Amino acid sequence: MSTLLSDFYRYLFGEVALPAMMHQLGVVALCVLLGLFFSRWLRRQFTVAEEDGNSVVHIGVKSFLRVLSPLLILMLLLLARWLLLKLHLPVNLWRIVLPLTISQLAMRFVFYVLRRIFVQDASAGAFLQLFEKSFATLVWVCVVLYIAGLWPDVIDYLDTTMLPLGRHSTSLLTIMQATASVLVTLIIAMWVGALLEERLMKLNSMHSSLRTVVARLVRAGLILVAILVSLSLVGIDLTVLSVFGGALGVGLGLGLQKIASSYVSGFVILLERSLAIGDMVNVDRYFGKVTQINSRYTILEGLDGIESVLPNEMFMSGPVQNYSLNRKIIRLATNVTILYQDDIETILSMLEQATLGVERVSRQIMPQALLLKIGEYGLELEIGFWITDPENGRLNVLSDVNRAIWRIFKAEGIEVAHPKRDVRVMHERSFAQSVTGQVSDLSKDA
Repeated sequence: MSTLLSDFYRYLFGEVALPAMMHQLGVVALCVLLGLFFSRWLRRQFTVAEEDGNSVVHIGVKSFLRVLSPLLILMLLLLARWLLLKLHLPVNLWRIVLPLTISQLAMRFVFYVLRRIFVQDASAGAFLQLFEKSFATLVWVCVVLYIAGLWPDVIDYLDTTMLPLGRHSTSLLTIMQATASVLVTLIIAMWVGALLEERLMKLNSMHSSLRTVVARLVRAGLILVAILVSLSLVGIDLTVLSVFGGALGVGLGLGLQKIASSYVSGFVILLERSLAIGDMVNVDRYFGKVTQINSRYTILEGLDGIESVLPNEMFMSGPVQNYSLNRKIIRLATNVTILYQDDIETILSMLEQATLGVERVSRQIMPQALLLKIGEYGLELEIGFWITDPENGRLNVLSDVNRAIWRIFKAEGIEVAHPKRDVRVMHERSFAQSVTGQVSDLSKDA
């Protein structure tokens, strides 16, 4: 039986006239041009202009364009082949064009899916780029083998090559098919999970924490189903997983307590909505803004820009101060001590006015100055005020309030009370006589 390559060679140089070959090349070129044109047209149809002039492409058409082009070309080639067969015209060239187009479509679709799953920003990682190049090389090798007519021989060699696995032997072809089925089902599950997570995150009607936990549960469920389906396709009995499940439970109970606790705590936090992305929280000695809530850990971004990765168990086992749980307005206070002879009512009013002059102090609830205590060194006052932006920090607004109070005290000549101590310097002889007298008094008492 002659190979596809030899058939194609005879078709180009012997069996078919040159005009017929040129007609087929023209039809193929026309299909390619029409596929490119329609893909560009569809991209423009799903593109809308924003006010700033930038364009936004909906439903992923922009990123899917590299897949859309070979897909449309393949559809047009199949349609053209069907029409040519109806007209009883030769279609030998399609035996070469179709495998090339299908391989191009497969590569671009796999690259598109992998980037949607694993790429979080605009750039792909080095490992992903290496995998894409390796996969492209493998696809092109398979296409060359198919065109050359060597594909059946390769399949037969893989099927007859046996590898010992325990007490049984398995062909290399079976192992490759099993690996491919597992990878394909996992990638499809992760892709569907990524698409559902992207859609859920755009639902403004649902709380952000609930959206996150639903997305994570859906993705985990899809991956579990994909693993079970792929194992069934391979032919592995799922009842053997009961042993693995028991061992996993023992491992979680003994060595993975902290990790399991953090995972469970993460889902509890997301379900009860005690934390949300953007909240300002204080836990243990960490204070900052919640930027990520993952299954095992939560990331806090401090006011100094340092990000802290905290296990979710910390948010369940200890007290947590959330400055943004129900409302973002919080109360701060600073203390000052004045002299007894100062007019208390005038100074209380001055403190309130000075605090109102600070930009970040809220006007929704007016500042209030209080006399806390008639102390040992003076009158102890407190000025309490409210802010609505705790994410911008507390120390800086306290500093602004203290500076405003100091400026108005300096302008009005008001002194801040402080402890007063009398220091007496005694002569050396007088000090010795005083000590001798005290010693003699103690001796008499004894």
